[in-house]
Amino acid sequence: MVGCRLAGVWDKDVAEVIGMTEVLLAVGTRKGLFIGRRRGSAWEFDESPYFNAQAVYSVAIDTRGTTPRLLAGGDSAHWGPSVFHSDDLGRSWAEPAQPAVKFPKDTGASLERVWQLHPAAAEPDVVYAGTEPAALYRSEDRGETFELVRPLWEHPTRARWEPGGGGEGLHTVVTDRRDPRAVTVAVSAAGVFRTTDGGASWTPSNSGVSAVFLPNPNPEFGQCVHKITQDAGTPDRLYLQNHWGVYRSDDAGAHWSDIGEGLPSTFGFAAAAHPHRAEAAYVFPINADTDRVPADRRCRVFRTADAGKSWDPLTAGLPQEDHYGTVLRDALCTDDADPAGVYFGNRNGEVFASADEGDSWRQLASHLPDVLCVRAAVI
Repeated sequence: MVGCRLAGVWDKDVAEVIGMTEVLLAVGTRKGLFIGRRRGSAWEFDESPYFNAQAVYSVAIDTRGTTPRLLAGGDSAHWGPSVFHSDDLGRSWAEPAQPAVKFPKDTGASLERVWQLHPAAAEPDVVYAGTEPAALYRSEDRGETFELVRPLWEHPTRARWEPGGGGEGLHTVVTDRRDPRAVTVAVSAAGVFRTTDGGASWTPSNSGVSAVFLPNPNPEFGQCVHKITQDAGTPDRLYLQNHWGVYRSDDAGAHWSDIGEGLPSTFGFAAAAHPHRAEAAYVFPINADTDRVPADRRCRVFRTADAGKSWDPLTAGLPQEDHYGTVLRDALCTDDADPAGVYFGNRNGEVFASADEGDSWRQLASHLPDVLCVRAAVI
């Protein structure tokens, strides 16, 4: 692969930890999708990127059916955005004859990109897509066709939504494994919205989340939420990384409390929950909104094991010199292995992985294009 380096084999002690688990890793970049597979103790990456020269803003690995399905939101500078799917772990891809995600004519909007692809937790064939302009789409055929969720698009507050620095994108979808009617979304920069009736109505859910850039820092909506992730043990517990501020909700987003104490900075983009362990989550702090590099210019993932009461820096195996690789909102994830794998990519084109829940790290790739999103799953 020209211009990039991809890692080969893990060292022996890591191999003993992971055993023979097979993991698929999908890395969406500004110029294509890179796919790696861990078989036993070795990582192998496909020879060439998929969707060459397309920005891949969203990826999902849907393992709910008998055959895993990969979904990718590609954005061609020539052909525009589209959603592709693969049923052979990325070796071949299909695109619907008609656009999978398209704004109806009466909306007067056109699709800029697909920010998020999310397989629903409680409905086997349902996939949600979040887009720019900020809208939610629902698919009932595993991501081949989508329908606009109109009540959110027509929300009475929409005319007052403002785009964030990266655009007005619906970038986060959280579903509830107990109740398919409960869905939480986050929009930059409109904040958190929640439905409990399957999308028929939506309520702003931002109480306690600050908007430091507004004259009123505590509005009903208008917060620049960067990412939300759901606790593995308590579905009503959510973690939120904001444009300044790290928060937790214990009531499905109705109220939020600040859990940023102990972090070197409360600005950041990414947040990910441990797949099995309750009260465990990960963030990657950034210096500031005006200085978007790792906090203190150190490459560190921070982990909480007590729902945000305390945070520990995870650095073993990560670069120790000054570092400038910003981790974007969807470029930090966990897999569903036991022990859990943790992964992140940055705008330096580097990808790092941990096979022991963040205790130690290994660099898998360097010199890739900007990493926009990372997803991993046991297959």
